[in-house]
Amino acid sequence: MQTRDLLKPKALQRGHTVGLITPSTEVIDPDRLALAAKTLKYFGLQVKMGNQVGRRSVNYSTSINARLDDLHALFSDKTVEAIFAVRGGYGSAHLLDRLDYSLIRRNAKIFLGYSDITALHLAIHQRAGVVTFHGPVAISAYTEYTQAAFHKALFEAKPIGLLTNPAEGNALRPEHHLRTIRSGTASGQLIGGNLSLITALMGTEFEMDTRGKILFIEDVDEQPYSIDRMLTQLRLAGKLDSAAGLVFGECADCRPRDFKPSFASPYSLGEVLDNILGGLKIPVLYGLTIGHTNDQLTLPLGVKATLNADQGTLEINESGVI
Repeated sequence: MQTRDLLKPKALQRGHTVGLITPSTEVIDPDRLALAAKTLKYFGLQVKMGNQVGRRSVNYSTSINARLDDLHALFSDKTVEAIFAVRGGYGSAHLLDRLDYSLIRRNAKIFLGYSDITALHLAIHQRAGVVTFHGPVAISAYTEYTQAAFHKALFEAKPIGLLTNPAEGNALRPEHHLRTIRSGTASGQLIGGNLSLITALMGTEFEMDTRGKILFIEDVDEQPYSIDRMLTQLRLAGKLDSAAGLVFGECADCRPRDFKPSFASPYSLGEVLDNILGGLKIPVLYGLTIGHTNDQLTLPLGVKATLNADQGTLEINESGVI
């Protein structure tokens, strides 16, 4: 899918209606659902809950059909200008071979989420050719940094521009650590998401195409040996060498735990990244605030971006909305 083929949704405006969905793990807790609604109202948006939101599924197949119906209904609904996931979790891949991608393309609108929602991002990008947004779910922390990035990506029909981590209060011991693994700059379409989901789609018709693209990867709570295994799979499949540049996001709690298999490979996350990504011939940056972090960027998939691994920046050169 080339940039010129991608459809861009309309930018959000105050007063627009956003549909909330749970395409992965259910959200039953009324307090969390109230928080999700409050978040949208804070940005001046109206809220429409998907039919499945707040309901507990009776069984496995019922859950899949209900989540699928919610997505189709909200994309079809002319009163809904955007669709946000309430949370990630597990299960969005169940929907991929059942989705009506023609319907999604005919009704292109902002679709936002991260983590398990990666499966839907990659499938919609590939099969519907619509720009979607890797960013906070409705119950994310929404720090001031996250709010600013969210607003710039979704409310402003112009390129987001230069992105880097938040300003640090303690330069000697930064909260968010950026590190250049491979020097250089590169430009290309932006693609990526959660590492576990990217590898889970390998060998399927929804497998990610990284050729000539800026690939971003994020994950959370994965031990270094597990990160090693997944990156090795992508390397063996040619997904790393074919990319123009690579950003590995901040990886929270990605360290060995007191479970013997994790110590069969004694290397830290940094050593794993240097060993696998340091041997690539493309620029590689580690530590950008993507995904599972309170300070979180909103990234439009499919638009042109430029990575400067030496400066620790990712520049979004093209608007994701119109």
